[in-house]
Amino acid sequence: MPFWLAEAAAGWPAQAGAEKVILDDGGGVVLLENVGVRYGMGPEVLQDISFSLASGSFHFLVGPSGAGKSSLLRLMYLALKPSRGMVTLFGRDVATTARQDLPELRRRIGVVFQDFRLLRHLSAFDNVALPLRVAGTREDEIERHVVELLTWVGLKDHLRARPPTLSGGQQQRVAIARAVIARPRLLLADEPTGNVDDRMAMRLIHLFEELNRLGTTVVIATHNENLVRRLKHPCLHLEEGRLEQRDLDQGVGARPRWIQEVPSE
Repeated sequence: MPFWLAEAAAGWPAQAGAEKVILDDGGGVVLLENVGVRYGMGPEVLQDISFSLASGSFHFLVGPSGAGKSSLLRLMYLALKPSRGMVTLFGRDVATTARQDLPELRRRIGVVFQDFRLLRHLSAFDNVALPLRVAGTREDEIERHVVELLTWVGLKDHLRARPPTLSGGQQQRVAIARAVIARPRLLLADEPTGNVDDRMAMRLIHLFEELNRLGTTVVIATHNENLVRRLKHPCLHLEEGRLEQRDLDQGVGARPRWIQEVPSE
């Protein structure tokens, strides 16, 4: 476990008898009720999506290309507004949250983008340090934590390298380090292992699982079915914009354990 995660483990008290820290977010970290999304005048890319994610849960988001996985992630990190329905994060209705309060919600969310979105003029170190600097962390702590994490993901010799000089896999590891360095309450990752070998992929997934063990809610969008079956975390399965009632290893129509009915009024 990276040192900064070990510090978190020491500093976050676990509930008696619990395997992981479960935080009270007023009914869950994410709640979607009858959500639909369309772009312009086109058809809905998400249709009647209703589910909740409990604090401290871990889910894979799976489904074919074009099923709406990226749109669902964008809803959860406040980059997209639903065309209808309600999105609630950390117990707060996003639609009625004051604009000046949205940055505080976003700071609770770590995002690993499929296209990395690193700042090209900043070094790997400074890209990863950015969330800590925004949060007002002391520079000596930033130095210690960022160097330790980048070393752990295999980038010790690239701390001062800028993104254009790094390979796709190296940029992906920088993006992951940036997303997790502030220990977010909600971590959303879009194909986070798509550009790395199997050994590094499992190392990165282990990092996500350690964060989850400490209480972070994790959602990983992936096409890697072998990874999903190997780790056996529950799945959010999208098919043609709809949330299907099945896990990856279950037949169509079976009732997955993770889905929670949104009660009718």
